[in-house]
Amino acid sequence: MSNSGTTTDVILIGAGIMSATLGTLLKELVPEWEITVFEKLANAGEESSNEWNNAGTGHAALCELNYTVEKPDGSIDISKAIKINEQFQLSMQFWSYLLNNKLIRKPQDFIMPIPHMSLVQGEQNVTFLKKRFKALSNNPLFQGMEFSDDHEKLIEWIPLIMEGRKLDEPIAATRIDSGTDVNFGALTRKLFDHLKNQHVDIKYNHQVDDIKRTEDGLWELKVWNIATGAIERHRAKFVFIGGGGGSLPLLQKTGIPESKHIGGFPVSGLFLVCNNPEVVAQHHAKVYGKAAVGAPPMSVPHLDTRYIDNKKSLLFGPFAGFSPKFLKTGSNMDLIGSVKPNNLVTMLAAGAKNVPLTKYLIQQLMLSKEQRIEELREFIPNAKSEEWDIVVAGQRVQVIKDTESEGKGTLQFGTEVINAADGSIAALLGASPGASTAVPVMLEVMNKCFPQHIIEWEPKIMEMIPSYGLSLMKNPELLHDIHTSTAQALGLSEKELVFR
Repeated sequence: MSNSGTTTDVILIGAGIMSATLGTLLKELVPEWEITVFEKLANAGEESSNEWNNAGTGHAALCELNYTVEKPDGSIDISKAIKINEQFQLSMQFWSYLLNNKLIRKPQDFIMPIPHMSLVQGEQNVTFLKKRFKALSNNPLFQGMEFSDDHEKLIEWIPLIMEGRKLDEPIAATRIDSGTDVNFGALTRKLFDHLKNQHVDIKYNHQVDDIKRTEDGLWELKVWNIATGAIERHRAKFVFIGGGGGSLPLLQKTGIPESKHIGGFPVSGLFLVCNNPEVVAQHHAKVYGKAAVGAPPMSVPHLDTRYIDNKKSLLFGPFAGFSPKFLKTGSNMDLIGSVKPNNLVTMLAAGAKNVPLTKYLIQQLMLSKEQRIEELREFIPNAKSEEWDIVVAGQRVQVIKDTESEGKGTLQFGTEVINAADGSIAALLGASPGASTAVPVMLEVMNKCFPQHIIEWEPKIMEMIPSYGLSLMKNPELLHDIHTSTAQALGLSEKELVFR
C-alpha cells in the first residue's frame, strides 16, 4: 500500500536532541517554514538522547581528562578543552533564552548543578593532574577550579570514594562547582512539546527506509508507517539526518559524494547503577578518572551523581562492549550492511589500525558482574555487589574516515557534520561530547546549509546566543555576564557558580 505523501520545507529524521535543537532554532528564525519530523519509535528522546543511554554530563571539559593531552615536551594542550567549554556555553545560553521566553519551563526537570571532578591515582598521574590544573585554572573559562592531594580534603569532597583507602596511596583530585548534570531525554521531550505547539508535524512510528534526489532538486523519502503498514513518499527542500547511529546508513542512501569513504564502528555500553539510597546520599559529584590503556575516550570511567525524574541516583561506568547494531533498537546486520564498495578499504584499514581497541572491547564484553564490581572498587573500595544493578546504555557509532594526517581508516572520536555541497541535506555522525554541543553543532549545520540566510538571521541568533561568533575566553566580562544570566535562568544558583 502506498500514498503520495507531502512536500514540505524541512524534514528532520530522528526525534533526538539534535533534531529538536535544529527544529527549535529554525522555528525562531523562520517561523513560516514548514517542518516535518519522522521518528521510528513511539516517542521523542528514546535512543541516544535518552537519560539512561548517556552519562548526562554537561560536557564543558571541567573533568574529562581526555580533552587535555600531555604533549611530548610535558606541557598540557588545553585547546580542545577550551573549544568544548565554549561550545557548552552556547547550549546553556540557548536553553536560557527558551526559558526566559517561556518556550520551555521548569529547568530543574533537565539541568541540575553538580560539582565536576577529576580523580587520579599513582605519582605519575598526580603530577599530570597538577600540571593540568595549573594550565586550566589560569584560564577564565575554568575559574574556581581547586586541586588537592590532601587525604583530609579529599575525604571532605568525596567521602564514599575515600572510605577504606590506604593513607600512603598517592591520589589527587580537582573540583569545580560550576558543573552540571543534564537530562537530555527530558530536554528533548520539552523541545518536541514546544515544536508541536509551533505546528511542527511530528510523525512517530514512521521509519525512513530510503532517500533519493528528484529531478526537480527536492529530496524524496520513502517512509514506512509502522502503525498502518503503509509506504509513504515525502519530499522536502532540506533534510537533516539526526538519527544517531542510524544516520550513516541513511546518509549512504543519498548517494552524495560526501557520503563516500566513510564508515562507522559501533560501540555498546553498560552502567552500574546503585540501588541503595544510603550509598547514593554519600556522593555528590561527577568524578572522572583516566581511561585504561587501549580504551576509547568515551570509556573513561566515572562515578556520577545523576538526577533522573527529579530523583537522585548514582551511576558508574561506562563499560564498553561490542555489538554490530547501530542503535539499541537496530539490527545485527547494521555493521555489515554499512560496508559498501566505496568504503571497504577505509573499513579494512580501520580494522588493521585498531586491533588493540577491538581486543579491549571484546575483553569488556566478557566481563562478569563481579569483575565489573572489581573495577568499581577502584573508585569505591567498599562497594558491595548486591547494591549495584547493570543498566544497558545507548549504542554509539564512531566515524571512520580517511584523513590527510593519519591516512585511510582513521577512527574519529567526536561529532561530525556531513553535508551536500549545495547544502540541501546534512547528517550528524559520531558520539561524545554529542548532546552537550547540540546547539553549536546545529549552528554549524545552518552555516553550512543556509549560507544565503545567515547574515539576515545573525541579529536573532545573537539575541538567543549572546556570545555567538565571539570567544568568551577573550571576553572575560561577557563570560561573567553570561555565567550570571544562565545560572539565573537555568536555576543554577549563584553559590554553585564560583567566580574569583
